[in-house]
Amino acid sequence: MSRWQPDAADRLKRAAVELFAEQGFAATTVPEITARAGLTTRTFFRHFADKREVLFGGPEIPALAARMIAEAPASLDPATLVFGGLQTVAETRFEGHREELRALRAIIRSDAGLRERDQRKRADLSEAIRAGFVGRGVPATTAALLGEVTVTMLYVALDEWLDVDDDRTLFEVIMATLGTLQATLAGFPLAGARGAGVSVREA
Repeated sequence: MSRWQPDAADRLKRAAVELFAEQGFAATTVPEITARAGLTTRTFFRHFADKREVLFGGPEIPALAARMIAEAPASLDPATLVFGGLQTVAETRFEGHREELRALRAIIRSDAGLRERDQRKRADLSEAIRAGFVGRGVPATTAALLGEVTVTMLYVALDEWLDVDDDRTLFEVIMATLGTLQATLAGFPLAGARGAGVSVREA
């Protein structure tokens, strides 16, 4: 067998997902994954730190978000940056992979440790966005909200996109999610809260 396997990572990922679906994440070992892929355990650990990382990958999406924010022209406002970034990620990382993503989501939901890892992945992305906007001079509270809201919109829209079989793109679902968020926030009392009798001390 040649030592150079240009498609090794994809082969290992396909083999792992098949085995996770067949016999469960916890019951699957790295040697089983490599045997099905026709590769060695050494090759596996060249590409992945452990079997969880087959599902989650490395820090490439947070790194991509940080790079896009840092490299964007100074004239771009935060909203343009957020939705430009969401469109890029949706089109380059998710479109065309709906069935694969459904399988991955089912595996992650089946294991408490994987669900916890998924939450950390979301937090890493939110932090990368927050830090990126702080680096552009955006106020800290605004930057934190941009990080949290961007990630929430992405994952809420992603779940809806995976749950249905219509012909909308993921980015179209993201934009619809924004509309729902705006309509929901419009119902908040905000400036009228004090007049409505809302009191932190009374709560």
